[in-house]
Amino acid sequence: MHHKILCVVLSLLLLLRVGAWAQHHAVAPSLITVASDGSGTYRTIQEAVNAVPNQSQQQVVIHVKPGIYREKLVVPTLKTHISLLGDDPATTIITFDDHSGSNGIDTYSSHSVLIQGNDFEAANITFQNTAGRTAGQAVALHVEADRCVFRNCRILGDQDTLFLAAGHTRQYFYRCTIEGTTDFIFGASTAVFEQCTIVSKKNSHITAASTPEGQPYGFVFLHCRLLADSTLATNVSLGRPWRPHARVAYLYTEMGRHIRPAGWDNWKNPDNEKTASYLEYRSTGAGAQPQQRVAWAHQLSAKEAKRYTVKQVLTGLDKWQPGKVAPTFSLQPQS
Repeated sequence: MHHKILCVVLSLLLLLRVGAWAQHHAVAPSLITVASDGSGTYRTIQEAVNAVPNQSQQQVVIHVKPGIYREKLVVPTLKTHISLLGDDPATTIITFDDHSGSNGIDTYSSHSVLIQGNDFEAANITFQNTAGRTAGQAVALHVEADRCVFRNCRILGDQDTLFLAAGHTRQYFYRCTIEGTTDFIFGASTAVFEQCTIVSKKNSHITAASTPEGQPYGFVFLHCRLLADSTLATNVSLGRPWRPHARVAYLYTEMGRHIRPAGWDNWKNPDNEKTASYLEYRSTGAGAQPQQRVAWAHQLSAKEAKRYTVKQVLTGLDKWQPGKVAPTFSLQPQS
């Protein structure tokens, strides 16, 4: 009897030691590759996403080889910790053309790509909606997840290009290009755009924030450039409030002459002027005209501007801090 008990105890101890060793020496998951020509693990990005284990606690890398992927891609809530890595945003493109009013589609379902799983990352990829300028709302990238990072990506469309839909979630965009016509960066989240290029394609509005009341930050632009890509964009506002408590801040941002002197728009509702928070600090370029901005916008002091750093804006109770460098991966593809 004592011998059996001793064997059981030794077996349990061995299992505990093996488990501890495995945890300490955890091996990163193999690389999943996607190639439309069949040379990868999967032909479509959706197949690759579906293959990722639910609620992964390790970052799972999906390498998307160059190609045009016509997919209405969804990264569901249970597919956490996914890194979608391309080689070059000019050659790795995810595209679709749904738009509001077509076959029951509305703004919330018009996306080319929908991200719902937390801790998502993307690098060197283009997210695109090609519905066109006359199609109305047509989202290229719709994000509902928390702790998401986009590095060196292009987000291209017309009206409502980038939808950061959920309040009290956080996203970080680093050296990305975002283009559109009307309200093409919109939603309720807290997002930082650092060293990004924002391209207006016609006279309209860049942002349409719907920041929830009490959320300390909305959209924060740091060291960005605001450009116009055509003669159709000569009178563009920095933003208008989709909801009354919209919060948008531009710091150290170069603004082209297409930015209107008044800067901001109240969406034809003077009451929004009492609740929206529209801020600037050290804007430069022909579109930087602080003396001519609407009276209800605010130029930050140097002391106030210290609150608008990547760390200050995006940290939460979890102390999340996104990195500027994309994750590395093994060159051995998953069989």
